[in-house]
Amino acid sequence: METEQAYNEESIKSLEWREHIRLRPGMYIGKLGDGSSPDDGIYVQIKEILDNSIDEFVMGFGKTIEVTIKEQQVVVRDYGRGIPLGKVIECVSKINTGAKYDSKVFKKAVGLNGVGSKAVNALSSYFRVQSIRDGMSRTVEFRQGEISSDEPEKQCDLRSGTIVTFIPDEEIFGKYHFIPEYVQKMLWNYVFLNNGLTLIFNGERFHSQNGLLDLLNSYIDTPVLYPIIHLRDGDFECAFAHCEVYGEEYYSFVNGQHTTQGGTHQAAFREALVKTIREFYKKDFDTNDIRASLVAALSIKVQDPVFESQTKTKLGSLHVEPDGVTIRNYVMDIVKKHLDNYLHMNPETAEALLRKIMQSEKERKEWANIRKITKESVKKVSLHNKKLRDCRIHYNNHDDRRYESTIFITEGDSASGSITKARDVNTQAVFSLKGKPLNCFGLSKRVVYENEEFNLLQSALNVEEGVEELRYNYVVIATDADVDGMHIRLLLLTFFLQFYPELVRSGHLYILQTPLFRVRNKQRTIYCYSEEEKREAITQLGAHPEITRFKGLGEISPDEFSHFISKDIRLDPVILTRESSIGEVLTFYMGKNTPERQNFIIDNLRVEADVLEPSEFL
Repeated sequence: METEQAYNEESIKSLEWREHIRLRPGMYIGKLGDGSSPDDGIYVQIKEILDNSIDEFVMGFGKTIEVTIKEQQVVVRDYGRGIPLGKVIECVSKINTGAKYDSKVFKKAVGLNGVGSKAVNALSSYFRVQSIRDGMSRTVEFRQGEISSDEPEKQCDLRSGTIVTFIPDEEIFGKYHFIPEYVQKMLWNYVFLNNGLTLIFNGERFHSQNGLLDLLNSYIDTPVLYPIIHLRDGDFECAFAHCEVYGEEYYSFVNGQHTTQGGTHQAAFREALVKTIREFYKKDFDTNDIRASLVAALSIKVQDPVFESQTKTKLGSLHVEPDGVTIRNYVMDIVKKHLDNYLHMNPETAEALLRKIMQSEKERKEWANIRKITKESVKKVSLHNKKLRDCRIHYNNHDDRRYESTIFITEGDSASGSITKARDVNTQAVFSLKGKPLNCFGLSKRVVYENEEFNLLQSALNVEEGVEELRYNYVVIATDADVDGMHIRLLLLTFFLQFYPELVRSGHLYILQTPLFRVRNKQRTIYCYSEEEKREAITQLGAHPEITRFKGLGEISPDEFSHFISKDIRLDPVILTRESSIGEVLTFYMGKNTPERQNFIIDNLRVEADVLEPSEFL
């Protein structure tokens, strides 16, 4: 029996600012992660420093910001006014200190709480800030938030601005790596939202002249059914079109901050769009028919915005300015006025939009009967569903661990059994396939309802109406490292890319990496994920270690599997770059077998001869 602990004056502790941040990093930067997810803490650190530089640009100071990442070190250099030299230390190491509380100095800024740069400082093994202002410079260095060097002010002939250098602390983040595509997407969003801003990342230039129009032209990779509609008025901007995609996709921003979970401004836009279209066509269309296949970007500038967390992923503000008009009415008035005018002035677009809504209405009614038949069967099966071994905490609740919620999609009883026995029942679920799923390339979404396996998977993920209610942050494909496993992986990728591309674009889809080899002697065991790692392990362990080649997930015992799906899990994100077209990708990989694809496979095959023969892929 546990001894009851005394609760008295000695139980009350006061932590220094850096101690509290390091003890509770999730309060300041969301989840930690190893860099495989776009919302991992190391990217939030970059964003927090960049936000300060962007706010300088918004206030009219410094049109260029340089970002350099070399291995684990990040450098952000702006050409703004520079931090007042007498307050450099306070601005990066004293909580609730900064100029953002003065709305006259930083109006409609994103950084409001005086926390961001302090959190980066405390969570970095090395942090250096140099401010150049009026021909003078001051530099201060920190180690885990503690001052290690404070250079006195001195003359400097560099351009005014601030240079921040930091290295995320491995004591906090563990082994991590930066994925350039995630940083690039972040930077593109900044320039799309800030006309005239130039960002330079490792020598690559990022610039945009047409705001959200450029954003949609960049991110939409399927045919649009009419020219993108682009509306601007005051502090609100939106661009949207209906495309040949399923579901809805939104890129929403507040004061240049990418609010990945939307908020009051996104809700207002969705309501305004439906209301305006109903009134223009004088018909009470179903909401889902209007918004089906919609891809939209929207941006609003709000004074003193209220976000639902320090990571600022969802806007909670109700008003554009304190004691001002509500965000709902502000967005409603702008959309109603400009969209109504646009549709009257562009009858061809209005006709194309009407055809799309009517098509969505027809499809919805066709699917209604299928849903009615399958819903009860899914409901019955789900009550004792052997395919899904669910977890207790889900992404769409408000538990502190919701970011850890994961579903492994695997095939075969042995593989799913090993994962099930090794998993964390609180945050990890397992969905077991009964064999190779259907190749759904070129098929309509009707197949999702008619195919029992797809229907159950859709139900498990809770994505029938879009990703807003997705139950798991990490959707992980876990298949064997052989020909059949690779084929199943491709079939599942086809399913997600064709019917739920927003789930992929939002950074929720991953591939589980499991070790190919176990190298061990009597004293030590090393798991290796490549031939190179195997060779290094053999060198470390010395003469004649035992080497085991894992060919399937079912060959790995549950005890061993627990190492690969816990804190040392290796996940490869499925990333859609700006150059990727889903249609072209699926046609190339899943369309008719072509000589081009065969040549690609031969040229890119990277497996050992004793594992697979090239002919097995073709």
